[in-house]
Amino acid sequence: MLISVLAAAGLSGCTGSDSRPSGDDGASDDSGHQVSAEPGRYRSLPEACGAVSMKTLQTLLPGGDEDNKAYEGQAALTYDIDRRDGCRWKMETPDGTRYLTLDFERVVSYDPAVSDDDRAQDLYEKKAVAAHVPDAPSTPSAPSGSSDASEGSADDGGGDDAVPGSTPSSGESGSSERGSEGKKGGKGTNAPKSDESPQSDESATSDEEFDGTAPRRLDDLGDDAFLNDQLITKDSGIHRDITVVFRSSNVIATIRYNQWSTDKTSIPDSEELQENAEDLAQELTDRLNE
Repeated sequence: MLISVLAAAGLSGCTGSDSRPSGDDGASDDSGHQVSAEPGRYRSLPEACGAVSMKTLQTLLPGGDEDNKAYEGQAALTYDIDRRDGCRWKMETPDGTRYLTLDFERVVSYDPAVSDDDRAQDLYEKKAVAAHVPDAPSTPSAPSGSSDASEGSADDGGGDDAVPGSTPSSGESGSSERGSEGKKGGKGTNAPKSDESPQSDESATSDEEFDGTAPRRLDDLGDDAFLNDQLITKDSGIHRDITVVFRSSNVIATIRYNQWSTDKTSIPDSEELQENAEDLAQELTDRLNE
């Protein structure tokens, strides 16, 4: 009986609770206790189709009254509105067809050593690099070990669909023109127009009264923000695409604002479209901070 008791005590010592997760499972403080990076500020997202005021919609998409069904927008297909939500509006105006697309993405880091904010900033910078924003890091690296289910959906801020209202990919027919000076609120140095940019006899060479279409950072808009402006000429007509992307903590908002016209001599007004898009971005920033 004595031998049995001693054997049981020895087994208990071998299987005690002294074991703990290794340092690879997450960050640790000075005392060796495991800690997790701070979660982001936001736990949910505003409803995209209800996030824009009627007054703003009528400014960006003129031509309809408050009862116009077009102002209700078309909700994007999403499987978790607390992680991703979007909406799209379309309005025929005297100057051409205008499209407005809004996308909210709430970023969650599944790496306990990487905060939601840091993960969101990494995804934001990838968009800035793809849009050729000055001073964007040339090769933003994903936080080690991070795994975000929404990473595959991150786009370059210029549109990722092949319908009117998006910027064509490099394989599409069409040409893009950009100016060489920033408009307002830009940070860093604006990139000059490259001699290697695609050219076309059908493309407008520049805006005569406003030459501020180079991609650039924006100040006083969330934690990070940039604007991109592209003038695209295709066989079907001409369109100007304004994209504003901003990050507020662990939420990334993308605004795409486009004007299309079949009359290639009627160049969409860059200054007006940019101001409208920036005003909307400020409104959405305030909405997130409510």
